[in-house]
Amino acid sequence: MLLGVSGLVNGDWRAIDSGVLRRVRGLGFSVLQVRIDDPASLGPVEAAGLREMFLEHGVVMGQTVGNYGGGLVSPDDAERSAAIEFVKRTCSATAALGAPNTYLRPGSLNSNGAWLPHAGNRSEEVFDRLVDSTRQICAAAESEGVMVAVEGGAVSPLYSARRVLRFIESVGSPSLGFNVDPVNFIDSIGQAYDNAALQREFYDLLSGRILGAHAKDFRIVDALLLHLEEEVIGRGILDQGVFLSGMQASCPRGHVLIEHLPDDLIPAALEGLLMAANRCGIVFDCA
Repeated sequence: MLLGVSGLVNGDWRAIDSGVLRRVRGLGFSVLQVRIDDPASLGPVEAAGLREMFLEHGVVMGQTVGNYGGGLVSPDDAERSAAIEFVKRTCSATAALGAPNTYLRPGSLNSNGAWLPHAGNRSEEVFDRLVDSTRQICAAAESEGVMVAVEGGAVSPLYSARRVLRFIESVGSPSLGFNVDPVNFIDSIGQAYDNAALQREFYDLLSGRILGAHAKDFRIVDALLLHLEEEVIGRGILDQGVFLSGMQASCPRGHVLIEHLPDDLIPAALEGLLMAANRCGIVFDCA
């Protein structure tokens, strides 16, 4: 596996320069995720320049990701069509960059954010809408020769391992795979304390469909009602050994990207992840 980061960049791909890439390598990462706010901004000349910069600094091009909100499940046809077209254009940019996959956000009916809960997110209507949107995206991905990595979470339309598996099978595209992020899926106190079992279910059901992973950690906040917060890796209660061992067995050449942390906490998270890897005998590959 290759160890990378989603962060250390103040903006999208246009903010990536030699200083950013030197810092990525200096911290010990091999991979940097690439954010694309506007796919039209990344033409052939720009893509070639970015590829050359990554190569010069020995950094591997990571997963591409864009911001299209929760539009893939929107009941508004114009909003959904715009989101579909955005991801299709991102797939073209992914091909131009030679990146491994394009991240797919399932979205939400909550107008305040794509990763916020809504009572309708678990409905069959929303599931079917997401399947239709993704089929259109995957048709473009197949023509570009790139992969699409869908993620999910407890508040999203893809809220469990079985739901993700059903979704991938329903779309039926060889270009569609799964991005592992177990912290997203914890929706009960039982799962929080026994998150190893939750993780093993994902690896058991989706092993042949995993493309990469996001590395995080979480803690349970002392409160009457269940309240979870993300935490620096190694300071929380996610079983990182199960996370890493499952990835090593399921996707040994995948990219594991530390995410959702301010830049000043990334070194501590890296230390926590490497300590967990050492405990279970996993050595990350070099670029």
